[in-house]
Parts: sequence; C-alpha cells; structure tokens
Amino acid sequence: MSDGRLPQKPIDILLVEDNHADAHLMAEVLKEAETPNRLHRLSHGEEVLPYLRGENGPQRAPRPELILLDLNLPAKSGHELLAELKEDKDLRRIPVIVLSASRDEIDVRRAYELCASAYICKPAFLDDYIGVVRIIEDFWLRTARLPSH
Repeated sequence: MSDGRLPQKPIDILLVEDNHADAHLMAEVLKEAETPNRLHRLSHGEEVLPYLRGENGPQRAPRPELILLDLNLPAKSGHELLAELKEDKDLRRIPVIVLSASRDEIDVRRAYELCASAYICKPAFLDDYIGVVRIIEDFWLRTARLPSH
C-alpha cells in the first residue's frame, strides 16, 4: 500500500576509511537504512579530491551529498583532506562528518576549526557502532536537508 509519497532519490555518501572492517560494517548497516543511499568508499586521503573532481577517468564519480571521513588515513590525513575540501569553492558545501577513534580534544577542535559538520568518536563495541550509524542515518539522511549539487 502506498502512502502517497514519491519514491526518494538515493543519497550518495562518500566514506573515506582505510579500515576494511569499519567500512564493511558501515556498508552493512546503511544497506538496512530506511533512506535509500549509495555508499562509495575510498581508502586513501589523496584519492578523494581527484575522485570528486572527476580526474580519475572518463566516468565522473557521483557527487556525494555527505562525506564520512576518518582522520587516520594513509598518505594524507583526514585533517589535511578536510582543509582542502573546505578551501575548494565547488566542494565546501558538502557536509563532512568526521568519524574517528581519536577522542583527543586537539583532534576534535582542529576538525571543527576546519569546518567539519560533526565529529563522532567511533564506538569500541559493535552494537554501539551500529547505533551511531543509525543516528547518522536518522539525522543526516532523514532529518537534515542536505545541499543539492
């Protein structure tokens, strides 16, 4: 039975995460999300800007409505990447949620100074991690209005 609403366009999410287990868990939880979404993953910070700018080949990557960013990445840190994203006039409007194991106040403060939309500490336990992803879904995918391209 239809509730009269039009089908919702999937939200493109870019996950920048080098930990395979965390990325897999994020993908599994988001598969079950009520909000249709497409999760794209990159493992290294230096891949992100070329990916977002379509410099990785003839097929342009979908522009994400939301970026989930780990801080501890190989080659280029999440803080460095966040600074570059927010300096780019075409990319700075994309909300960036930092997901990090770091609880260090310096990391938190730096992320917000670089205009992160939110800073979330990765929980150590599976059920808590799933709960955090569901909170992200509820607020960022269903409640907040994300900027259009």
